[in-house]
Amino acid sequence: MVFRHARTARRSALTVLGALVLAGLPHAAVADPTPAAGPAPSAAQTLGADRPSPQLLAAMERDLELDEGQASERLVNEAEAGSRAGRLRNALGERFAGAWVRGKTSGELTVATTDAGDTAAIEAQGATAKVVTRTLTGLKAAKAELDAAAARGKTSETPVWYVDVPKNRIMVQATSQEAGAAFVKAAGLEGEDVGIRITTVRPRLLQDITGGDAFYIDDAARCSVGFSVTKGAQGGFVTAGHCGRAGATTTGYDRTAQGTFQASTFPGVDMAWVGTDEQWTPTPDVKAQNGQEVQVTGSAEALVGASVCRSGSTTGWHCGTIEQHDASVSYPEGRVDGLTRTTVCAEPGDSGGPYVAGAQAQGVTSGGSGNCTSGGTTFYQPVNAMLGEFGLTLTTAAAAQTTPDEQQEDGAQAWTAGQVYEAGTTVTRDGVRYQCLQTHQAQGAWAPASTPALWQRM
Repeated sequence: MVFRHARTARRSALTVLGALVLAGLPHAAVADPTPAAGPAPSAAQTLGADRPSPQLLAAMERDLELDEGQASERLVNEAEAGSRAGRLRNALGERFAGAWVRGKTSGELTVATTDAGDTAAIEAQGATAKVVTRTLTGLKAAKAELDAAAARGKTSETPVWYVDVPKNRIMVQATSQEAGAAFVKAAGLEGEDVGIRITTVRPRLLQDITGGDAFYIDDAARCSVGFSVTKGAQGGFVTAGHCGRAGATTTGYDRTAQGTFQASTFPGVDMAWVGTDEQWTPTPDVKAQNGQEVQVTGSAEALVGASVCRSGSTTGWHCGTIEQHDASVSYPEGRVDGLTRTTVCAEPGDSGGPYVAGAQAQGVTSGGSGNCTSGGTTFYQPVNAMLGEFGLTLTTAAAAQTTPDEQQEDGAQAWTAGQVYEAGTTVTRDGVRYQCLQTHQAQGAWAPASTPALWQRM
């Protein structure tokens, strides 16, 4: 049977900020304005942040202590900040040291650079400039040294490590100062500015769960549907890799035959996808509260500090903020790299479920610590990495597909709908070169010329 929830049509009206254009950064060429027949859509319009669902707003109001106007304003600010940060990232190049939002309505965008000469130009774009000593590239290289050290030894006493962009340093979560220091030394980072946070909390996998709707693996374990996807003519959904191995069979929330795990990887990463039978129709819907749904329109990666909401069958619909991207977590079952750390609470039974920022898919629940009574920390596997790894297309509420440009010019790849593009990637479309502003999977309605929130004309 085809499963459908009731859908609420109410939309909140709010003023949409216009798209901002970068100009005057030192050492960088200024982008030509993108030609258009009419006003270019703002970042909020492109990403659907100006049309939030009432379920999303209600959860943000509850969990982030906002009123409806503040929740709506926050979503718009975060969408616009992501686009502005992308333009600054491209202009600063190797001097870029990260970006994040803060404030009750995410009204303050901070962009870090290693060159004080960039300060005036960053501030001219309405962002706060922070001059730091380490580039984002350098921080990621240092974290890679920790990853390599973890592969050579045990990390049970140092279960989490990540790049803390606002603090411009690497952070290690350890059970003792000695354990943290030994891990740092093994990575060759002794003497570097690596923070060690002492805690007895250990993340664990949130097994036996559902995110949107429940599904069951080999008539035994229970997990959560993440986001609907397709691969050619095959429909299905993504979920956590620890939920099941390739070849495992699944039944749906109603215990009817559903599908089979097509691929699954855990540990290392925590990603899997299930190919479903014909009667299960992929939709862009994510289960929210009281039988309602929210819809995703894409997968643009949100900034550190941005709000994010999670759906889970155990604890329902909860929101929080993104703390760090690219975190490594050492679960008892094995290490997972590339996770995103959040303040959203979760409990066993919530694994595999979807995270959304506004109308943008972010990832699926991997594991965490704490609970939804006293609060906690959860980690999600980013969805763009899953789409790219398995060659999947996210099911969205975006408009119809467009024909991709097959040409390749000056070493740039041709823009293609369905491709996952990292921030900074260069493409061509209709003979014009563009640079990606925010990591996302290209939707058919998101051709570069019409989405200045995602692409900068070169």
